Amino acid sequence: MNFPYISTPIPRRRFLRGLGVTLGLPFLEQNYARAALHAPPKRMLLISNNLGVLPQHFFPKDKGPGYTLSPYLKELSAFRNDFTVCSGLSHPAVTGGHSTENCFLTAAREPTRSGFRNSISLDQFAAETIGQQTRFPTLNLGVNIDKANRSLSWTRDGVLLPAEDRPAALFRKMFLQGDAKQTALSLKRLQERGSVLDVLSEDMRGFQRGLSATDRSRLDQYLTSVRELEERLAISGEWERKPKPNTQVAPPQDIADKAKFFPKIQLMLEMARLAFESDSTRIITLMVDGFATPVFEIDAQHRTRDGYHNLSHHGQSKEKLAELEKVDLQQMRHLRDLITALAASPTADSKRLLDHTMVLYGSNLGDANVHNCTNLPVLLAGGGFKHGQHLAFDTEQNKPLCNLFVSMMQNMGIESASFGSSGGTLSGLNQL
Repeated sequence: MNFPYISTPIPRRRFLRGLGVTLGLPFLEQNYARAALHAPPKRMLLISNNLGVLPQHFFPKDKGPGYTLSPYLKELSAFRNDFTVCSGLSHPAVTGGHSTENCFLTAAREPTRSGFRNSISLDQFAAETIGQQTRFPTLNLGVNIDKANRSLSWTRDGVLLPAEDRPAALFRKMFLQGDAKQTALSLKRLQERGSVLDVLSEDMRGFQRGLSATDRSRLDQYLTSVRELEERLAISGEWERKPKPNTQVAPPQDIADKAKFFPKIQLMLEMARLAFESDSTRIITLMVDGFATPVFEIDAQHRTRDGYHNLSHHGQSKEKLAELEKVDLQQMRHLRDLITALAASPTADSKRLLDHTMVLYGSNLGDANVHNCTNLPVLLAGGGFKHGQHLAFDTEQNKPLCNLFVSMMQNMGIESASFGSSGGTLSGLNQL
């Protein structure tokens, strides 16, 4: 068994004892009973396009609650009072062009430096804090994503969590109930995974005395991860025994053609909405991987002349800029359709699902043409905030985007005063 980054050689036999599963799960039923007595829970959907948008058409020219909608934001005009647009936000010291795409939700500094290791992402941090109250603690989704190299979701140890890019597989996980034999097989598989953990040594304390302080710290992090995995496996076993929710929606068909870029985005956003409506999860990430997208259809009448990445490096070409504007507008329309659907979905307290769901749209790049990573395009809709404003911060000396992340976590009831590079909450963004 290998332990990365530990310098002292570790004999495999030293780990052939069991730690065992240390946590029972009676809290699941308690959480359900408690949830029934309170208002609907808060949710968040975190969306990033790793090639961003044309900033000159996204950001408003003026600020405050009376700002003039920009050309892109006009697509969302029907929900003007349901979203806030922000300028002057970025992650300090997160530079390096496309290398920053995996840091959008982590704010891990200097991703191009030798030995870089990512940190925990916002979705995983939030899920750790609130605990698993739904079948899936989080869902990590992708469109045209390079699954081996890109993700919005990262563990506490900086490990990439691959994104699900198959709507049909996601639908089966959420809604299709297996028979008794399939359930038993799933439980057996979970037990087999748990048995791998059971071989870990009980005499870790004695072994740790032979390690350096640095290696003891690293090994402690590893063992903490093991314990967390044990807990997740036990919880997964409990959920396998519970019936899945019903839906009247027909199972989706996967779209294999990467050129069908916007139909794929639309389908994933619909799956995200279904996941929230069925309370399958309360935290979703979606990476739209423009970098891995070849020549694609903008609409039924238009097709790009180049792949998305090359298109984003427009060099002020009028033809490329015109195509990019069409692409960005289509993204805004899909975002509008999502907000429309969330606004039309009622909740138990007679409000809209949108009022309990934060939708963050943004990018790791402020201007893909020059690989600029400051003044990131950021839009937050829903969630019960006082919206209808342009929060304009200094576009040269940016505020940390993590300030917004802290505000979002507190909106979910997470009592955390910091995350990543934050210096507090985002000033000007208040709850209703």
